[in-house]
Amino acid sequence: MRWLDKFGENMARQLAHRSSRRSVLGSISKALVGSAFLMPVLPVARAAGKAPGLDDATEEELTSCDYWRYCAVDGFLCSCCGGTPTTCPPGTTPSPISWVGTCHNPKDGKDYLVSYHDCCGKTACNRCLCSSQVRERPGYEFFLHNDVNWCMANENTTFHCTTSIVVGLAKN
Repeated sequence: MRWLDKFGENMARQLAHRSSRRSVLGSISKALVGSAFLMPVLPVARAAGKAPGLDDATEEELTSCDYWRYCAVDGFLCSCCGGTPTTCPPGTTPSPISWVGTCHNPKDGKDYLVSYHDCCGKTACNRCLCSSQVRERPGYEFFLHNDVNWCMANENTTFHCTTSIVVGLAKN
């Protein structure tokens, strides 16, 4: 193995003789500036303004099962458990699988698709339990039934709370 150490040392010395700190910093700078021009080309969703169907809900509405976007939720609301309606609380991870509901927003009179993701990794929050069964199907129709442990796809399958993310307008 001594030959490998010697070979590595020789290569490092040759590289050091051919380059300076300034040239390395210059190369890094060029790469950073070049990547700034590449960013607008990358396929990233950049929706202008607010997400569809989001209104200026009060804190009271966000923690109430009667809020319109919770029409098909079954679990503890993340907005009561240290997270928000769209983000999991610290220490939990969202389940990669979810269920979807179609909820009616009374403020604008439109129907929206809402994706419900369980946040997993901590014991159940036990606050703001909502169990809506709007358009729920029997348990034998697995993906139309919301009373399932959706954390089964996570490393830690312990359910904590549920987020409700507005996906977009429902098409009739």
